[in-house]
Amino acid sequence: MTQTPVKLTFEQYLEYDDGTDNRYELWDGELVAVPPESGINGWIALWLMYQLAQFVNPQLIRPNAYELQVPGNPQNRYPDLVILREEHLAQTKNRQTITLNMAPPQFVAEVVSPYRNHDDENYQRDYIDKRQQYERRGIPEYWIIDPQAQLVTVLLLVNGSYQATEFSGNQRIVSQTFPELKLTAEQVLEAG
Repeated sequence: MTQTPVKLTFEQYLEYDDGTDNRYELWDGELVAVPPESGINGWIALWLMYQLAQFVNPQLIRPNAYELQVPGNPQNRYPDLVILREEHLAQTKNRQTITLNMAPPQFVAEVVSPYRNHDDENYQRDYIDKRQQYERRGIPEYWIIDPQAQLVTVLLLVNGSYQATEFSGNQRIVSQTFPELKLTAEQVLEAG
């Protein structure tokens, strides 16, 4: 086990190993444990992976596995689903972390955990915080999958800012990354 200083830099964080399989977000230099995903969130991400594998090299699609360094706090995120670029396979051979000095992933999706209202931490994290961080990181397409609101929001990066389109029910999702995709919001939200 590594002894850590009170505050870690991101480089120190990358070297940190407490001998467990715990995942952490780095917030102002302090480690914050990331809770495990709920069953439904994990299943939606996995189901979506299977659907997208028809259009992209399956080796590039990673559900709940890759870490992404982002600007701001926390300094890293674990997207529910990420689609890597080819060069990421070699760059992340030793650690599944896409750092700021690497190109952003092609696509990220997050499944919103249950929330009480729009001030709730779960809502704020995916709709506000991650949106800002992923936008600043330059991720071309970000999906917010919200089972509670029965909504899939597709955010496309246009001139450095996200433009959002919401899909619900039997509306076919329009994706810039996957133009041939023929999924409805309901299919994604119900994971099949």
